[in-house]
Amino acid sequence: MTAHRVLFVLFEGVQSLDVTGPLEVFAGACAARPGAYLIRTAAPGGRPVRTSGGLVLQPDEDLAAAGPADTLVVPGGDGTRVPDPAVVRRIGELAPGAARVVSVCTGAFLLAAAGLLAGRRATTHWAYGGALARQYPEVAVDPEPIFVRDGPVATSAGVTAGIDLALALVEEDLGRPVALAIARHLVVFLRRPGGQAQFSAPLAAQLAAREGLREVQRWIGEHPEADLSVPALAARAALSPRQFARAFTAEVGVPPGRYVDGVRLETARRLLEESPDGVEQVARAAGYGSPEAMRRAFLRTLGVPPTEYRRRFRPGTAPGRDREE
Repeated sequence: MTAHRVLFVLFEGVQSLDVTGPLEVFAGACAARPGAYLIRTAAPGGRPVRTSGGLVLQPDEDLAAAGPADTLVVPGGDGTRVPDPAVVRRIGELAPGAARVVSVCTGAFLLAAAGLLAGRRATTHWAYGGALARQYPEVAVDPEPIFVRDGPVATSAGVTAGIDLALALVEEDLGRPVALAIARHLVVFLRRPGGQAQFSAPLAAQLAAREGLREVQRWIGEHPEADLSVPALAARAALSPRQFARAFTAEVGVPPGRYVDGVRLETARRLLEESPDGVEQVARAAGYGSPEAMRRAFLRTLGVPPTEYRRRFRPGTAPGRDREE
């Protein structure tokens, strides 16, 4: 079998974890299947580069002289803010010969600068999605998913999302058992669905300023199975439903209903990952009226049903153990 060539592009100010995370996944695949991948790193002039964290990386070769790659990996980092034109140009030259072009975190900015994301859907670290959309309006930026694949181009969110994407590529190339073995070795999940949100509902929302509303937020998190309608929550906050909805939205940043939906989804995800409970029990504990209601919420937000989500997070789950009516 001919080794699949993986080339990592290095540059001054690269984020070290954007390089080493995915690289360790491919290296792990080589340990399981010797010769599966030929992994190389390349930087301008073949010179060492200093990462955004101060670590010095020694590349294998000069980027200008780097040969073709089957998978071209472009990491992110501070160096993408004012990109080296030579790096962008070389990415554009190497991309047509690659079967897959991958960016990690703000590496998407380099792909966009090289014209590789025009007309494509892409993601990046959630904090930079707006900037990517403004700088490159021809790119359909979705700041929510962990990773996005659009044809031969794949973009991922911040840092550890690059590991998720690399695991997905290894699974595609070598099969699930190999990818699972790597995930276990790295002590990560195999694998978070690409459509999974970059962060949880409680993290995405703000903590309310006034104590009464913060208490409501705590109550929602601790009792997702309770009556969490606006009237019920307003009563807990000693406000009228209209006052409560307006104040909650202003201080938390999302309407009460959307916040409750996010907390319930987060609860269901956690239970599917950690508990042995069946889908019906999880749906009840998370506050869904039925397994079908939970299924619709998962499909709408994550793009996968609860049973598939559990299979990806708990690979040992027996087939057919959960049934979604």
